[in-house]
Amino acid sequence: MSSNIQIQRICEFCGNAFTARTTVTKYCSHNCASMAYKARTRSAKIKISNKEMTQAVSIPIARLQAKDFLSIEDACKLLGVSRWTLSRAIKERRLKAVNLGKRIVIKRTEVDRLFS
Repeated sequence: MSSNIQIQRICEFCGNAFTARTTVTKYCSHNCASMAYKARTRSAKIKISNKEMTQAVSIPIARLQAKDFLSIEDACKLLGVSRWTLSRAIKERRLKAVNLGKRIVIKRTEVDRLFS
């Protein structure tokens, strides 16, 4: 069943004007329709990937906030600073830390006190 109507449209992908034969035509050619589909699927994949990334980052931080005692690595992740910055704060006695053998442990309340 062919259509005798002709409607002037603008392609949603490339922006060129074209003559459509149906009222629901969105793209000027099969090539533009294919590229628009690929762009939609690509952006959907990126959106899903970004969502997974933010969830993966937020879970460890939530666990760190629940701990009472933090290791150097945990404190670095929680504060968003480097290991050297944290070591410098411990040396300058701005942050109290306890040595348990070879491991350094920082009390969570000391980290909170640092910012208050």
